[in-house]
Amino acid sequence: MERHDGYFAPDGVAWRVGRETALLLGGGRALLLQVAHPLVAAGVAAHSDYRENPWRRLEQTMSTVWSVVYGTRSEADAAIARVRAVHGRVRGRIAAPMGSFAEGTPYSALDPELVLWVHATLIDTALLVYRSWVGPLTDDEQRAYYEEMKAMAALFGTPQELIPPTLDDFRLYMREQLASDRISVTETAREIAATVLDPPLPLPLRPAMRALALITVGMLPPRLRIGYGFRWDGARAALVGVSRRWTRHVVMPLLPDLVRAVGASRRAEGRRGIDIDLGVILPSR
Repeated sequence: MERHDGYFAPDGVAWRVGRETALLLGGGRALLLQVAHPLVAAGVAAHSDYRENPWRRLEQTMSTVWSVVYGTRSEADAAIARVRAVHGRVRGRIAAPMGSFAEGTPYSALDPELVLWVHATLIDTALLVYRSWVGPLTDDEQRAYYEEMKAMAALFGTPQELIPPTLDDFRLYMREQLASDRISVTETAREIAATVLDPPLPLPLRPAMRALALITVGMLPPRLRIGYGFRWDGARAALVGVSRRWTRHVVMPLLPDLVRAVGASRRAEGRRGIDIDLGVILPSR
């Protein structure tokens, strides 16, 4: 990879994957995976304004991720420090049993295992959304993306010994987490999900929100979909499948880069004289 003044190189897979605005389609999925951990749900419920601004957590998370991937090291360090300062105030004890966690169990947003879980949901969702809605990623590209994103986990304070060392280990970690009683949809998580997927919006925006909610539900693991109480059937699955294929094969190739790429990536590419053509980094002419 070419040298870069940030933590992530312009010719890396993280730059290619992270630049796609379409990854925001997975925002709801990532949020619902995160709060399916009862201690994450407790922290969100007690220390955020999710009822008034249900998508602020995602906005802040993605802004930080883009700063780390596309910014200089000083910009990335500043963004990480801001997040860790906020997370340092998110701590407490649950007032009642939640899933497998007993009343009085402590939680902290700086708990390495919770930090890893939140980070893992972002990686898992990014790979799923990119391959489903944007375009193919070879197995080698997926492995390279995971290797780069391990650095992200470490930057946010996850001890190396907790980070799954390979993509195969990561996939095993996700399967084990999703099958365990540590991940359990609580009433708190359902309340958060209802607010995230059905926020108060002006009438013209509601159809788009319903479509996004359907996509979110379709991407959830079946166990969590059931836990949240979402309806799902063959007709809904077929509708999402058609939408996915249409977006990937018709819409994405026609979108101008101004729409397709997030602003942070375009600014970073502009600083370095980089043109992006369908995910391939080329010298600027």
